[in-house]
Amino acid sequence: MSDSLVIIPTYNEKENIEKIIRKVFSLSYSFDLLIIDDGSPDGTAAIVKKLQVEFPFQLHLEERSGKLGLGTAYIHGFKWALAKGYEYIFEMDADFSHNPDDLIRLRGACLPIDEFVNGGADVAIGSRYV
Repeated sequence: MSDSLVIIPTYNEKENIEKIIRKVFSLSYSFDLLIIDDGSPDGTAAIVKKLQVEFPFQLHLEERSGKLGLGTAYIHGFKWALAKGYEYIFEMDADFSHNPDDLIRLRGACLPIDEFVNGGADVAIGSRYV
């Protein structure tokens, strides 16, 4: 288990989900992924389940019944991550509106500066608009 989890809520993301999962898993740091699917009728969850065979310890899926919304998906994911003991929690969209390469820099901003300083930032926020 990684110390870092990326939460990706989904609804009808069959065109993007495999690409975003593979991109995150190709990064130089090993992140775990939690996909929270709101009952996508397009088969998004089925694609994730297929990929779980390839990534059994890194890729997690929570299926919710119906379109319950982005905010509640993130809250569900944060609670799940905290219960599992993840130290670093990230959120991103499945449609590549957030660049997965930025996960490395965001995680780096939160790491301890050196062995004498307890930690880096408590929160790191990335924006595609800045």
